[in-house]
Amino acid sequence: MGHCRGWRILFKWQEMTTIRTAFALVLAIFISGSTVASGGDWPQFRGINGSGVAVGTEAIPTEFSFESGVLWKAFLGDGIGSPVIVDGKVFSTAFVGEKDFVIYCHDAATGKERWKRTLPAGDLPRITPPNSHASSTPAADAERVYAYFSTLGILAFDAVTGDELWRHALPKAAYLMDWGSGASPVVHDGRVFFVQDDDLNSFVICLDALSGEPIWKTPRPEMLAGYSLPVMCEAGGRKDLVVAGSGKLIGYDPATGAERWSCASLLRTMMTSPVVHGDLIYLAVQSYGDSSRTLKFALLEWLDTNQDGKLAREEMPAEFLGRFDASDKNSDGLIDETEIDTAFQHENNQAAGGNTIQAVRGGGTGDVTNTHVVWNIDNKSPSNLSSPLVYRNRLHVVKSGGVSSCFDATNGGTIWDRTRLKNFGDYYASPVAADGKVFIAGRNGFVLVLDDSDELTILAKNDMGEEILATPAIAGGRLFIRTRENLFCLSGEAR
Repeated sequence: MGHCRGWRILFKWQEMTTIRTAFALVLAIFISGSTVASGGDWPQFRGINGSGVAVGTEAIPTEFSFESGVLWKAFLGDGIGSPVIVDGKVFSTAFVGEKDFVIYCHDAATGKERWKRTLPAGDLPRITPPNSHASSTPAADAERVYAYFSTLGILAFDAVTGDELWRHALPKAAYLMDWGSGASPVVHDGRVFFVQDDDLNSFVICLDALSGEPIWKTPRPEMLAGYSLPVMCEAGGRKDLVVAGSGKLIGYDPATGAERWSCASLLRTMMTSPVVHGDLIYLAVQSYGDSSRTLKFALLEWLDTNQDGKLAREEMPAEFLGRFDASDKNSDGLIDETEIDTAFQHENNQAAGGNTIQAVRGGGTGDVTNTHVVWNIDNKSPSNLSSPLVYRNRLHVVKSGGVSSCFDATNGGTIWDRTRLKNFGDYYASPVAADGKVFIAGRNGFVLVLDDSDELTILAKNDMGEEILATPAIAGGRLFIRTRENLFCLSGEAR
């Protein structure tokens, strides 16, 4: 229907002669037919293609707090998913009253609540603090907003009215160590992509954004639990859907889900997301343990309650009993030293722990491990939770303890290494950038603002007064910070 209207407007255009009428035409076509986020929006986790970099030249405030520089503030409820901003609307999620998921739409300029939808959560899975049942970041285009909730699957809502348009149920994610869900959808070219890497049934799925109907679903049997966001990389005239996971970076055909290439350069646990700049894919990963410590050590520490060095059937979560029985080759009710290595970690992907920062060139075919790794450094700077940022040819990482490092994105050379930010604590949020500044949010509620330069220069340390695990968002010259329970909009417009 929108396309028909567009054609009628185009025919009418032939009769128009004034600049004013031509402008009205362009506006009408935009309103009737636009289905993608504009360049100044922040449509998913970490903005366009998960880069963490805002598009635009608007000034972003340097100094602010929970009581100064606040254009508006909205109470949401518990949550750690980030806000997204499209077409002047802010979408965010929360878990309210111990039983309901909520998705909100606020006006980006005023904070006025445009709509709110409450969804009964049902039988909730186990999670480990500080995770929240509202941990996923939604994704949006000009027409719809897409949200994932662990017990409901992926849902689409009308961006203007909040009406539920469709929902697609997914298998409930299962985590051996009870981390809980935290994956987020992305939307690209009329399709919604979602990766569910868990310890039982990992996969990547593609849905039609208009109808919610599945287009393809590709199993990822070698993967363990992880939360890496899928990204798009265009290289050699071809666009790939790139997903990082246990031990491997994999490029898929976004049209069919077929695996095009893989790079076995990663570590066992992948919770950070890659970022793409040009045809290079950057990753910064910390996976606990070293190259000699496989998954069995973590399993024995977490699940072996009697500490006898074996996993008994009664020590296993119920959802993993089928996998346990298949791994118990001698049927003695125990998974011992001879069985544990491949009980939950794929025999063809025995990736271990360590630290790595690397750049991988996109494209290629088949195994590109020996051909497409541009540089790879073993450096103890990466976090296991906070994703890297590439901004103006510098790669920034931050880790718990308030430690910042920066590297040359071209060659991996050190610009500064493990330097204190003067804000001790945990860092779950990933750094973001705009206006020549890098914003780093600590769990303790302080947001550090760094100057974009070859020296670590702290411009401000801003107190938001409440725990922050969500990555900030930037759009239209405004900084949006989701604390544990509230959403702040910070702007030079504030008086």
